[in-house]
Amino acid sequence: MKYEEDEMLMLSGIQHFVYCPRQWALIHIEQVWEENRFTAEGQILHKQADDPFYRQKNGDFVSLRSVSIASKALGLYGFTDVVELHPSDNPNNCITHPSYPGYWKPYPVEYKRGHSKPDERDAVQLAAQVICLEEMHNIKIDHAFLFYGETRRREEIMMDESLRFSTQEYADEMHKIYSSGIVPKATKSRKCSNCSLCDICLPDTKNKLMVTNYLKKNLYEETS
Repeated sequence: MKYEEDEMLMLSGIQHFVYCPRQWALIHIEQVWEENRFTAEGQILHKQADDPFYRQKNGDFVSLRSVSIASKALGLYGFTDVVELHPSDNPNNCITHPSYPGYWKPYPVEYKRGHSKPDERDAVQLAAQVICLEEMHNIKIDHAFLFYGETRRREEIMMDESLRFSTQEYADEMHKIYSSGIVPKATKSRKCSNCSLCDICLPDTKNKLMVTNYLKKNLYEETS
């Protein structure tokens, strides 16, 4: 299936979707957003990588920042944090660049504020970037990298068929929910405490009851 241009969704949202479809829908359908410490730290880390005019030659490879990408197969568009171009003598699965002669193998590098996750949300976002680059340049990329700010280490992620299949499934499900316009129901779990939308998504029922009782008491006293 190929998505049309007016159906394209933001690639960065796939990470939110894997973490929690309701969180993604609140942000991308209801246009709700709140900052917390984790989102603020993430923005600071990404500021170092998100200059589209920045080009850096690091010995044998070139770093390109904030590269515009899109995939009609996924129906996603967005920007990479960094794409490293490594030189190759073989044109197969390589690209060319107007500023740098020769053939180059592109490898996306996605920056994350924390550490490696127990689920595949970061790997799926990285795989979506890879699929975009493959589609745009008619190449195959076998691996890419996640860099974690907390550990100051990068992890190599292999682009196997299982990860590619999961990425396509998540993207298709995002489109189904977006087309329906229906935000998934809330399901409380341990990860909710780290979500910046927790107070909006799952208001504290205890506090709500206290406020309700306070209003009832005071309204009753004022009208009696």
